[in-house]
Amino acid sequence: MRRVEIYTDGACSGNPGPGGWAALLRSGEHERELTGAEPDTTNNRMELTAALRALEALKRPCRVVLHTDSRYLQQGMSEWVENWKRNGWQRKRKGGKPAPVLNADLWRALDEVCARHRIEWRWVQAHAGIADNERVDKLARQSIGSAQ
Repeated sequence: MRRVEIYTDGACSGNPGPGGWAALLRSGEHERELTGAEPDTTNNRMELTAALRALEALKRPCRVVLHTDSRYLQQGMSEWVENWKRNGWQRKRKGGKPAPVLNADLWRALDEVCARHRIEWRWVQAHAGIADNERVDKLARQSIGSAQ
């Protein structure tokens, strides 16, 4: 199984507002940048979209290490998604009342695409000088302009 390193980031101008996302995929000496934008979105949706589009770009099953500075994405895929599926895509609010999972469309799509791969979700500190994370951050912010 081929090994792929992926760095992703999402950005938003206002929250909600116009947003952009970016992903860097690297396997051996090969690398590819992906970017996109939406005119009215949230930062969390852009974080999820970046990971989704990166994983969808893989043409065959891979061993993936996906780096993100989004705890929401990293914890969602590593810790929360299995409970959400078991609970019919419901989460518990304070007081124990159920509520629909926010961004369920993207979480479901991510869950589906992840089934093809072996993925390790790694959280990285934002703006800490990690070159590839800084690179996708810049690309995501630049992409916002194409959404307006």
